[in-house]
Amino acid sequence: MELKTGDKAPLFEGKDQNGNTIKLSDYQGKKVILYFYPKDNTSGCTAQACNLRDNYSHLQKEGYEVIGVSTDSEKSHQNFISKYELPFTLIADTDKQIVEQYGVWQEKSMYGRKYMGTMRYTFVIDENGIIQDIITKVKTKEHAEQLLK
Repeated sequence: MELKTGDKAPLFEGKDQNGNTIKLSDYQGKKVILYFYPKDNTSGCTAQACNLRDNYSHLQKEGYEVIGVSTDSEKSHQNFISKYELPFTLIADTDKQIVEQYGVWQEKSMYGRKYMGTMRYTFVIDENGIIQDIITKVKTKEHAEQLLK
């Protein structure tokens, strides 16, 4: 099932970089930017995370909480956060439950080789848990601008 604008966001539960349980229901009454990215410490993912970091206070002023999700481990997330001083939560979806729920675990291809991986998609979820926007063509260096348009 493909998610679309106006759908109820799938409720998820996962572990953040410190092993704490994070649930979408914890953010009831808040706007959430749930962004999925392929891998910690890669050029595109770093550019995207740093753009969100640099605009984090502005996003917060607009009422948004930012949560990143990849299939990397908690330890990988800890290193990524500390290396780039990221101020937001990253969920370690090592069992791929959340990427599957949101339909972002898809077939990709690089250099003619096909493989399964996380698509770089962002879901903007309102205070009532409804998907307001889905960005599938993320501009890694201008992502906050896309969100604040």
